[in-house]
Amino acid sequence: MKKMIILGLVLVCAILIGWRVYDRLTGEGPASARGRKPNAVTVAVQPVRTTTMRHTAEFTGTLLPKAQFVVAPNVAGRLERLLVNIGDTVRKGQLIAELDNREYAEQVEQARAELEVAQANVIDCLSALDVAERDLKRSRQLRDSNVVSQSELDKTEASFNTCRAKHLVALAQVRQKEASLEAAKVRLAYTRIHASWEDSDVERIVGERFADEGATLKVGDPIVSVVTLDPLLAVINVIERDFPLVKVGQTAEVLADALPGKVFAGQVARRAPVLQESSRQGRVEVLVPNAEGLLAPGMFARVRLSFAERSEVTAVPISALTTREGRQGVFMADPESLLARFVPMSVGITEGQWAEVVEPRIEGLVITLGQHLLEDGSAIALPSDKNAGGGQQKSPGSKPKKS
Repeated sequence: MKKMIILGLVLVCAILIGWRVYDRLTGEGPASARGRKPNAVTVAVQPVRTTTMRHTAEFTGTLLPKAQFVVAPNVAGRLERLLVNIGDTVRKGQLIAELDNREYAEQVEQARAELEVAQANVIDCLSALDVAERDLKRSRQLRDSNVVSQSELDKTEASFNTCRAKHLVALAQVRQKEASLEAAKVRLAYTRIHASWEDSDVERIVGERFADEGATLKVGDPIVSVVTLDPLLAVINVIERDFPLVKVGQTAEVLADALPGKVFAGQVARRAPVLQESSRQGRVEVLVPNAEGLLAPGMFARVRLSFAERSEVTAVPISALTTREGRQGVFMADPESLLARFVPMSVGITEGQWAEVVEPRIEGLVITLGQHLLEDGSAIALPSDKNAGGGQQKSPGSKPKKS
């Protein structure tokens, strides 16, 4: 029984305290009812301000190397030596790895021997061709003297033509064997794998290792990746609404979650000409200098782009915006008549908690809390001067509009 009495007293005290708090916050109790219009709505207000507004947007993306390639063999073989590792600096043309080259060296020797045989065959065919040519000349002279018959001359000419054809075939075989030898030499050279790129002589970094010494590799199997770390590319996807505003050469601010408070200056390097049909977004690449090496490929990046900036514009808190009969606007508070007046307006740039008023020109106090209960001409109750506009976020560097 005592517990029920104590519980009842606690509930009564809670109701009284809640009513006092409600009375103090809303001014709806008896203590505040005097001096106020019947059915007046208690509202919070904030002055219209003149400030500088910036149209900015922030996009998320990923940092990628400006240039990256994978070093891979052009021939199959066992990885005998790997001369670099993760984080090593690589120069243009530097030897990266070596494959077991014994088989390819033997192929070179075999191709060289076959070439020598083909060259010897050319010499043999050339000698036979000389003999056949002399026989043909002698047969023609004897035919002119009617010493040999026409059929014997024809046989001699046929023998000469055969020797000449064999000589041409031997020459072709020499060229074929020379090509085979060069191909074997190229395959042998491919067992020594070098880093090669065309755009510059700037040193690069080994980013990843995919194979170890002793591994058997096929053609195209990756060994290491080589990347550039300065500059990097911040790749973002820009929504359809902002995509036309992005221009090549435009400056940008790049932030990385791994480096809080650090802002890197970037520049839009390229912009895709089309949007992805599935997402209605377009790829934009921002070039980010990374001379200090603080950023790394694969980091999560936030890119801020500034599209416009206007100074000395009229601004109202976004919380003051409301809609009546399909029109967007704000409720202006008249501190003399304690009435609210709905003013339709066109909104321009929004930044933070503030919105630019394009038209009409307004000044005074706007209602930021309680406007959902108002209609044009509704009676309002303003908070005391001590709390007027209190607790509202101010726009940095802004100043109140004179009323």
